[in-house]
Amino acid sequence: MRTALDVLGVCLLAALLLIAAFACRRRWLSRDGGTFDCSLQLAQKDHGRGWALGLARYVGDDLQWFRVFSLAWWPKLTVNRRQLEGVTTRRPMGNEPLVTYAGHVIVDADLRDRTVHFAMTEEALTGVLAWMESAPPSTQTYL
Repeated sequence: MRTALDVLGVCLLAALLLIAAFACRRRWLSRDGGTFDCSLQLAQKDHGRGWALGLARYVGDDLQWFRVFSLAWWPKLTVNRRQLEGVTTRRPMGNEPLVTYAGHVIVDADLRDRTVHFAMTEEALTGVLAWMESAPPSTQTYL
């Protein structure tokens, strides 16, 4: 009986430490502002498959995307403003409303070499468009 309680105690402590680590990581990523909830479709699959919940932030000319449930301090994806050639939006289809945050729109970002699919609020989309347009004139892309 004592061993089972010890194991349970260790498991609870580990879970609390993991939750604290996630909270500290999110706080550290958000420390300079410019962050927003943003899902990313990691694999090109059917609508509603391959999505991961995440957090995006602006760092100069880069938009960095981090997984929510990860302890990595580096971004999973970095998009430079100069790579963006345009964006289109659409409403979630299929199972996408079940795997993305409620009220998000799907943003298809056309990069030079591929298309990346994000899910974000319309307010965050307004911020992304403003960030794209605020590039210096020599590097500005037009939508």
